[in-house]
Amino acid sequence: MNSQGHEKGDRSRAQRSTGNHWRYGLFSCFGEVGTCCFSCFCPCMSFAKNKKRLDHLQDKGSSDPEHGGSGCNSDCCFHFGLTLCCGLGWVLQLGTRGALRARRHIEGNPCNDCLAAFFCTPCELTQESRELGCEENSQNPSIEVT
Repeated sequence: MNSQGHEKGDRSRAQRSTGNHWRYGLFSCFGEVGTCCFSCFCPCMSFAKNKKRLDHLQDKGSSDPEHGGSGCNSDCCFHFGLTLCCGLGWVLQLGTRGALRARRHIEGNPCNDCLAAFFCTPCELTQESRELGCEENSQNPSIEVT
């Protein structure tokens, strides 16, 4: 332990785990056209799939064998309802994006997350899907990256 009460390894672990960037830029969403189109026309389902994949990674420590399933679940319904009633479905994406950034130690802040979700929902959802795909693929190379 050092004079500040922290173990020496804590600081080096924190330094190693900060400063990562998204593997794909926000506007490289057209690199995965299928996911981008799906996110454009069915953002509630894309959100639900991403959330399920992230939850599975966090809870089980492994990739979701259903790759997010169909996307038709309570998260999808809640997103759809908020979007339909008051145009605020994108707000739900902030939690998932923040959790993914924290998990992958990606630089960013809630303000940037908010801007990305509000102004470019399809690109934001595609970027998250691709980031999740990279992590899933690193755990199981037989999974296709999306």
